[in-house]
Amino acid sequence: MELWDGYREDGTLAGCNLVRGEVIPAGLFHLVSEIIVRHEDGMFLLMQRDLEKPNFPGLYVASAGGSALIGEGPYDAAIRELKEETGVEAKELEQIYRCKSKDTIYHGYLCKTNCDKNSIKLEKGETISYLWLRKEEFLEFIESDQYMQSHKDRMMEYLDMIR
Repeated sequence: MELWDGYREDGTLAGCNLVRGEVIPAGLFHLVSEIIVRHEDGMFLLMQRDLEKPNFPGLYVASAGGSALIGEGPYDAAIRELKEETGVEAKELEQIYRCKSKDTIYHGYLCKTNCDKNSIKLEKGETISYLWLRKEEFLEFIESDQYMQSHKDRMMEYLDMIR
């Protein structure tokens, strides 16, 4: 059973726990960290979601990410999720967006890396493939039906900066 801290809309702790898979009560939120990986050569990493994922199976997303666990802030969750889902170890992340949906507060980060591009690790049950795309290819690919559009919407501010 995965436990999360409950948060108020303003991002402060609500003093309660949430359980993954259970309905989040109205007025409460959980934290999700998403990390865009950009190589020092300018290429972007896209991960293909596992075909068995309940949400957006098989689609690509320019992000590693997931929910913050109990006691874990968004930055620490980002560092952990990045390592678990890609094998990339970040020394520093730059926050590039923060937004919310009906029950989720998203924290988006940018990881600039010089990792070996062939060293990306796939996480069983999470990802099945990956791509490295040049900026122009990336900006074109995110408009396709192979890309998770809800993620594109969350990272629009960042996309506007790199266009």
